[in-house]
Amino acid sequence: MSEFWEEHFIKNQEAWGFTPAPSAILAKDFFVEKGVKNILIPGIGYGRNAQLFRENGIAVTGIEISQTAIELAQKHYGTDLKIHHGSVTDMPFDENKYDGIFCYALIHLLGKEERIKLIQDCYKQLTDNGYLLFAVVSTKAPLYGKGELISKDYYDLFNGVKMFFYDKASIKVEFEKFGLVEITAVEDIFPFYLVKCQKK
Repeated sequence: MSEFWEEHFIKNQEAWGFTPAPSAILAKDFFVEKGVKNILIPGIGYGRNAQLFRENGIAVTGIEISQTAIELAQKHYGTDLKIHHGSVTDMPFDENKYDGIFCYALIHLLGKEERIKLIQDCYKQLTDNGYLLFAVVSTKAPLYGKGELISKDYYDLFNGVKMFFYDKASIKVEFEKFGLVEITAVEDIFPFYLVKCQKK
């Protein structure tokens, strides 16, 4: 899957452009309101969402599997943008604690065990009272029900790209024990949910 992703999305920057995603804008507003000073972005890509946080005084550390994406991020946004090279399934990459974590359009590309591990790993890297925000694709997305059904709401769509589609019930199942506080519907590249958790 990573080769397909890199070939079709990372190298072709126009697929996403440089405008921050609507979910990232909502996350930025929330983090600014809550006084968040530093965040981790698993799956930072080439930095289009990260830059928005940096412009609002929030220090950003990223994790990215694609070296091409890391090089593009540093080309466009500077070499001072710290990005760990590797898969989010191998977290943690540092022992730092973060006031906030923002994960955009990533978790639904993982299988169930990997999704749970990612949430757990992110939660462990939060400071006390820190915030965890995940933008996840909804069952209302046009791709839902396409391709080969693997398990409930989980489909093999094309070229080995698998996607899990969330509804409010499955969000509660996966996030409730990690301090789930709010689920917000967002119109993004697909219909998304912005999931907010707080570490108590």
